[in-house]
Amino acid sequence: MALRRVQRKGKRSRKSPAGTATNDLVFTAYQGRNAELFLKILALYVPTGATVADVTYGRGAFWKDVAAERYQVRASDVSTGIDCRALPYHVSTGIDCRALPYADASVGAEVLDPPYMHSPGGTAHDGHQNFERYYRNNGTGGGGTIKYHAAVLDLYFAAGREAYRVLAPAGVLIVKCQDEVCANTQRLTHVEIINEYTTYGFVVEDCFVLVRQNRPGVSRVVRQVHARKNHSYFHVFRKPRSRRRPGAPAPTDGRRAEPLSRSAPAT
Repeated sequence: MALRRVQRKGKRSRKSPAGTATNDLVFTAYQGRNAELFLKILALYVPTGATVADVTYGRGAFWKDVAAERYQVRASDVSTGIDCRALPYHVSTGIDCRALPYADASVGAEVLDPPYMHSPGGTAHDGHQNFERYYRNNGTGGGGTIKYHAAVLDLYFAAGREAYRVLAPAGVLIVKCQDEVCANTQRLTHVEIINEYTTYGFVVEDCFVLVRQNRPGVSRVVRQVHARKNHSYFHVFRKPRSRRRPGAPAPTDGRRAEPLSRSAPAT
C-alpha cells in the first residue's frame, strides 16, 4: 500500500496509508452463477491479455460474462456434447486434461473443472455419466482398478500434476470442485485437493464458496443422514516463481518430473 506524508501544524510529518475506505471488494462467498464468481476471480488473479487454458471447457458456462477479447483463451475438452461452432472460442476436442498438448511453462493460467461426482451406474447420478464415458477411470465402467470417489481424486490429481508442468512460473490454476458423500462417508474433496496440490509445489492463494440459487432435491428419501450439499468451491493456486517451493517434493506419479522450460514466462 502506498504511503503519503501528513503535515500537522507545529509537528513533524508522519506517514499515513493511502487509499479510501470501501466495501466494494471481492469476497470469498457468493450465491449465484458460476460465471458471476468466475469473472471476479479472473479480475483478481489473472491479468488482462494473459494466455488462459481452460482444459475442461465443456459448453463454456464459466466464460459467459467474460469479454472475448480480454484473454487469449485456449479452450479444450475431451468432448463438449454440442456443436462447437456456436461457441465464442475455438474449442479443441479430444484433449484430456491429464495429457495436454502444451509445452512446459507455456501457459499463464489454467482453468480446471472436471466431473466431480462418480457415476456408479443406473440413474443414481444421472447427468454425471460423462465421468465414465469420457475419462474412463472409474472401475465400474472403464476397466480401471480404482472407482467411486478414489477415481474422482485420481482425475483431479493427475490433472493437477499436468497443470504444474504447463504453467509458467507465477502462473495461476483455478480449480472448481465439490465435496460428496460416498458409501455414506463424507469426502471433503476440496480439502483433499489442497493437501495433494501443495505436495506438487503449488501455493494456495484463495478459496471461494459458491452457493446454489435453487434448492437441490433427491428422487426419494427414507431418512436423511447427511446435510444435502448446495455449495461448491473455486480454489486458486499459484505455481511459485522458483522451480519448486522449498521442502516440497517434485510433482511426480512415480516417474522423474520433466524439467521446466528455460523460455521466458508466459503472460
